[in-house]
Amino acid sequence: MISKEQLNSINTPFYLVEEEALIKNLKILKDVKDRSGCKILLAQKAFSMFHFYPLISEYLDGTASSGLHEARLGFEEMGKETHIFSPAFTEREIDEILKISDHLVFNSFSQWSQFKDKCINAGKKYGIRVNPEVSTQPNPLYDPCAPGSRLGVTLSQFEAALAADPSVLDGISGLHFHTLCEQNSDALETTLGAFKKRFGMYLEKMEWVNFGGGHHITRADYDVERLVTLINDFKSEFGVQVYLEPGEAIALNAGMLVASVIDIIENAGKIAILDVSAACHMPDVLEMPYRPGIMDSALPGEKPFTYRLGGPTCLAGDVIGDYSFDAPLEIGGRLVFMDMAIYTMVKNNTFNGINLPAIAFVDGSGEVQTIKKFGYSDFKNRLG
Repeated sequence: MISKEQLNSINTPFYLVEEEALIKNLKILKDVKDRSGCKILLAQKAFSMFHFYPLISEYLDGTASSGLHEARLGFEEMGKETHIFSPAFTEREIDEILKISDHLVFNSFSQWSQFKDKCINAGKKYGIRVNPEVSTQPNPLYDPCAPGSRLGVTLSQFEAALAADPSVLDGISGLHFHTLCEQNSDALETTLGAFKKRFGMYLEKMEWVNFGGGHHITRADYDVERLVTLINDFKSEFGVQVYLEPGEAIALNAGMLVASVIDIIENAGKIAILDVSAACHMPDVLEMPYRPGIMDSALPGEKPFTYRLGGPTCLAGDVIGDYSFDAPLEIGGRLVFMDMAIYTMVKNNTFNGINLPAIAFVDGSGEVQTIKKFGYSDFKNRLG
C-alpha cells in the first residue's frame, strides 16, 4: 500500500493505479484462462489506461471495444485480438473498423446485411449479438435484457430473419451475449440456461461464443470454480471457443482518486468542498448511483466527525456523499477515494472547465510515477 507521504507528494487531484494490484487481478484471470481454455479480453469501456496495455497483454488475449476509437486504441497499443461491438456501425467508419478489427459483432441482421459483402471480402470473423431475454439484475439502466432493450437480437427476431433469408447466417461464425453487470457466476449460469434454451440449436454452425462482460471475477467473493466449470461444460457440449470480456475485473480495487479539502462550510451540518467532482471525475457516483469508499472513513455518525463531501462545480447535486472521520477535516487535508481505476478516467469530463485529475501509478518497486497531467488546453481544445 502506498504511504501517506507518497500521497502528499503529488498535487491533487490525481488518479493513482497500483501496478501490483493490477497484476494480482491479471493472475486470477490468467488462471481462469489456463483451466478453462477460454480467451479473455479487456473491455476498454471500463479501463483504457493504455500505459498498462503491454503488461495486460502478457496475461490476456486482446481488447473488446464499443466503437472505432476504442478499437483503434486496442489495435495500436495492445496489438493482439481486437474485437468490436456497436449498436450500429456507420458507413463512414466501417472500412477503418474492418482494417483494425479481428471480430465484428453486429446488433441486428439488417446491419449484417448492409455490410455483409464488404465484410466477407475483408475476411475477418463476424458475430451477431443475441438477447437471451433473462434479467439477472434490478436496475434497468444496466440491464440489456430489460423490456424494450435496444441491445441484441431476440429469438423471435432471429427466427424471422432466418425465415426471410435462410442464408442470412452465411459468414457468421459466432454469437455474443452480454447480460451482466458487476455480478457473480451464478448470474452467468442463469443466463447460459436461457441462452442455450433459445439459441443452442444454432451453435452447431458456430466457432465461438462471447459471454460478454460484467463478470466480477477478481472480487473476493466471486465463485471462480463455478465459472471454470460453466465454461468447460459449455465447451464440451458445443465445441466452440469461449470468450469473456470483463472490464472492471481487470482493474478492480487497483486504483484510487486523491483529493484535497479546499473549503469547509456549514448548512445543517458541516460540508467539505473538495477539488474533485462527482459530476466531472467520477460520474458513476451520480449515474448509477453509488457511494464510493474513502480510506479511513465510515458511514455518517459512526465516527465522531461527519461531513457532506461536495465538488467544486456549480451543479447543486455535485455531492459525493456523507462520511464520518476520526478527526476533523482540515483545509488542505487529503482524502483517498478507493476503487477509482474503473469507469473514471474513461468517463470524466471538463464541465465548468474543471481540470481533469493527473494520472499516476505506483510501480513494482513502490515508486510513484506521473504519466499524464492536464490543463486549460485540454478543456479549450475540445470546444473549437
